[in-house]
Amino acid sequence: MSNQNNLIHARTCVYNVGYHIVFTVKCRKKVLTGKVATRLKEVLHQVAQDKEFIIETMELMPDYVDLFVTAHPKIAPSYIVKMSKGISGRLLLKEFPKLKEELYKGHLWNKSYYLETVGSISKDTVKQYIENQKSK
Repeated sequence: MSNQNNLIHARTCVYNVGYHIVFTVKCRKKVLTGKVATRLKEVLHQVAQDKEFIIETMELMPDYVDLFVTAHPKIAPSYIVKMSKGISGRLLLKEFPKLKEELYKGHLWNKSYYLETVGSISKDTVKQYIENQKSK
């Protein structure tokens, strides 16, 4: 049913769990440029390593972060977002004090985020597979 190349074999399960995550700068201020952007990438990769998820792809725009991450099923996507935003926001505001002046109430990230699950097969394929189980 699933593409073998994407499967990760863990001690208690085999999985292919991916998330597309987007979060934006407060008031969509275009502050993720230059040294701030470079440092943000470093911080996010460190957070991923420390919190045991993998950033497969990352793109920074001046006012938002776009990530594709994979993680063990025990790691909640909300936890990935919380750690990524919380740690990066705190460190960047500490290391770049001028950011606080540009941002509303000194917060780097908007409270909301976008999340979508990503897999190697479509929802329709899974539904069809399950519905056709008994006919095999």
